[in-house]
Amino acid sequence: MTATTTAPPSPAVTTHGPRASWTAVSALAAFEGRRLLLRVPVLVAFAVYLVWTVWRTHGAYDGHPALQDVDRATQGPPVLVGLAVLLGVHQAVLRSRRYDTDRHLSVLVVQPWRRTAAHLLSVVPVALLVAVCVGAQFAWQALKPTAVGHGSPAELLVGPLSVLLFGAFGVLLGRLLPVPLAAPLLIVSLLLFSVFASGPPGAAGWSRWLVPSVGENSFATLPSDLIGRPAAWHALYLAGLALSVALAALLFSGGARLWSVRAGAAAAVALTLVGAVGQSRGVPEETTEARVRATVAPEKTQRCVARDATAYCAFPEWEPRTGEWAAVVDDVRSLAGGGAEKRPLTVRQRIEARHGLDGDAALAASPRPGEVTVGTSWGGNRTPEFAVAVAVVLVTGREEAAGAMCDGRIVTVMWTALAGRPDPVTDLRRVRLDDSATGGAVVLSQTETLQMTAAHTEVLRALLDLPRDEAAARVKGNWAELTAPKVTTRRVAQVLGLGAPEGEDECQ
Repeated sequence: MTATTTAPPSPAVTTHGPRASWTAVSALAAFEGRRLLLRVPVLVAFAVYLVWTVWRTHGAYDGHPALQDVDRATQGPPVLVGLAVLLGVHQAVLRSRRYDTDRHLSVLVVQPWRRTAAHLLSVVPVALLVAVCVGAQFAWQALKPTAVGHGSPAELLVGPLSVLLFGAFGVLLGRLLPVPLAAPLLIVSLLLFSVFASGPPGAAGWSRWLVPSVGENSFATLPSDLIGRPAAWHALYLAGLALSVALAALLFSGGARLWSVRAGAAAAVALTLVGAVGQSRGVPEETTEARVRATVAPEKTQRCVARDATAYCAFPEWEPRTGEWAAVVDDVRSLAGGGAEKRPLTVRQRIEARHGLDGDAALAASPRPGEVTVGTSWGGNRTPEFAVAVAVVLVTGREEAAGAMCDGRIVTVMWTALAGRPDPVTDLRRVRLDDSATGGAVVLSQTETLQMTAAHTEVLRALLDLPRDEAAARVKGNWAELTAPKVTTRRVAQVLGLGAPEGEDECQ
């Protein structure tokens, strides 16, 4: 009799340890991340984001960006991507419910809270891609040789953090309210909340900082140390809020049994509250004092550089731009006569900073003899406007005289300002409120505006039609009479050898 011996079965090797679980979470996160990036709403949002960014950035700031404005301009468009991510990740969380596979997932190594963690991690690649886009948008402007100022890393973080926040909301909503219509309804609710939290134009309350992207109501450019935005506190608030929402999703998915998740949630809420309190404190007192000082006594914070008969005084961040100002001043001086071309001038940069970025008040004309105001923006229309301001001071001696001037001297001012430009007629349109080159119009300025009548425009156009050297000889040879107070437009035309104007010659 032969005995058969059977070896006992070897013990099964389990792979349900923590390491295997987190390996599965990483694999699921990578899978969901790829699917999220390829979802139609996310692709459309990115396409709109990129097209909008390229279109706006290409000709932004007239080629002369201030980086403290560029960083804030990166914050709005990523919100669109964030809303698309919210919708996409919410649908991904509900996929198992739609296909009735929940009962199968319950026997897998990845528990519900780990699957939730994978969905949360799937948002990270989208946020990183947005961070790359934000960095490229900022670098595009920062690498221009005409760029000035300093950007804020905290302002640049707002876009990526917004995407993380909206993605976390999508996951949490999928766990709390597993209904397909929940995500669109949440998007509408968030948009309404942002409208009410922002308040009316000019509102400066703490509630407006509860939304991800906080815009401003003016186009004023201020020195970076006068911005006064709680950018670092706001970035901390967004990071804490995104982490709080993400950990809340884990808690509602079964992670409440883990002390690490509970402790992390408490720390995230504390982080959010610290950021919220910090961003609600308002503008620091030292910043308020610096704004007043920069507005009423800019000479205390500026450094002046002398070039020939002109001193150029600028805030520190704008010192590299004095060379461009000097080129315009030299062109205008070369067309003046009667000794005005040697008149001492001070080109001073002036701002109205007392209301921060929520104010957009016009500057009062400088009462100081020989002082010309230049703003913080440059290029585009600002360049011929500055040329007009220089010509006003060369003709009248004071910038504040422009507001009361309504005689034939305006022809001399405008010709002296524009005749040296590459395209004088185009620049004439650019400095006029109605963009016209005929009839009467208001000439824009950083300070006092000029009133051009139809007769002024008619004589000016006739003078610009002459060869520049010939026109310059006539203007310089008769400078004293052409710049005499109350000289009539008809007399100016007669002195210059032009036909008498037929248009109306009364200022409004």
